[in-house]
Amino acid sequence: MRDVGGLPTTEGGTIATGRLLRSDNLQDLTEEDMRHLVEVVGVSDVVDLRSHVEVHIEGPAPLQVKGLATHHRHSLLREDESDFSAEDALVVPWSKKSRRAAEPRPRRDDDHWASHYLGYLADRPDSVLGALEVVAGAQGATVVHCAAGKDRTGTVVGLALSVAGVSDEDVVADYVATNERIERVVARLMARPAYGEALEGQPMDHHRPRPETMARILTVLAERHGGVAGWLRDQGWSGEQVARLRQRLRA
Repeated sequence: MRDVGGLPTTEGGTIATGRLLRSDNLQDLTEEDMRHLVEVVGVSDVVDLRSHVEVHIEGPAPLQVKGLATHHRHSLLREDESDFSAEDALVVPWSKKSRRAAEPRPRRDDDHWASHYLGYLADRPDSVLGALEVVAGAQGATVVHCAAGKDRTGTVVGLALSVAGVSDEDVVADYVATNERIERVVARLMARPAYGEALEGQPMDHHRPRPETMARILTVLAERHGGVAGWLRDQGWSGEQVARLRQRLRA
């Protein structure tokens, strides 16, 4: 988990600390971890980007169970629009056994992960907007997380930082920074019931964030919508909502 505060904006300011944190799976949080997050860091809200299947297998979110933070579910997987069956719950959505994995891949905009990230925006703009609305309106710090804290989390956090005025170069650098911990993140997920089988046998390079992936997302949004703020407006956000998110994140 890390606070994105301190990143510079193109106008000479910085992103405020204690507003937006990004993280991998939170299921291993201890009582002391939770106390620190709430009482010291000031976390008031958690945006959980995991699918229904992941939550079903992993169990309830610790901070939600303890009533220590407001919990917001915003899955980025399109099949989460409908209820899953008991049989579905035995398979992680990105597993080789899942229906999604058997579907034809979308056209490659740049690489495998860039196509997935653009798929989040195409398939679940409602969840992306919902997640960013939480960040904009939280009373304290918001933790955004998924499983590894790289792909779904990276997409939502990257959009938020871009709206707040962080340069593309620094948004990409924040995304790639997850590589410093990726081996430990994967090792932890390997021990979790929802992820161990799906991760087994995958090379570590498959999980490493590549700068060209996030760069491609930002480029596509710039070309098609004039940037992230333009994409948000095209999805129905007002100028006031965009400004609220920007102001919330800036120091």
